[in-house]
Amino acid sequence: MRVDTLSPAEGATSRVKRLGRGIGSGHGKTSCKGHKGQWARSGGGVRPGFEGGQMPLARRVPKRGFHNKWAKEYTIVNLSQLEKLPKGTVVDFGYVAEHNLAKEVKNSAGLKILGTGEIKVALTVKAAKFSESAKAAIEKAGGTCEIIG
Repeated sequence: MRVDTLSPAEGATSRVKRLGRGIGSGHGKTSCKGHKGQWARSGGGVRPGFEGGQMPLARRVPKRGFHNKWAKEYTIVNLSQLEKLPKGTVVDFGYVAEHNLAKEVKNSAGLKILGTGEIKVALTVKAAKFSESAKAAIEKAGGTCEIIG
């Protein structure tokens, strides 16, 4: 096998539409653009979103909300994800990332533990934030909650 003998897989490429190459090509004369008008001209057409001078939709619809660029984004873990862990496990950000315990691991502000689900094993959980119900459930099961700044 040589580089000059390689070709794309069957059906992977399609032939180029050769415009203005005579009547037999099927794309001759007006090159599939019809007769006259803005769309038949060189450089013709309008920009995306242009509605013929009417106030465009993007300007008619009111603006809502804002994105706080200083907001802290926490990686969320529920108690239901921790209940399967063995007794005495130390759960921190590294452990969560390594064992895929969270749906989405974010690199910013650390862990936040929420109280959805039940926990019956004693764990040491190190996180930036705990919900009240999560903290109560972990301590009731005999575990400890450590807040990491």
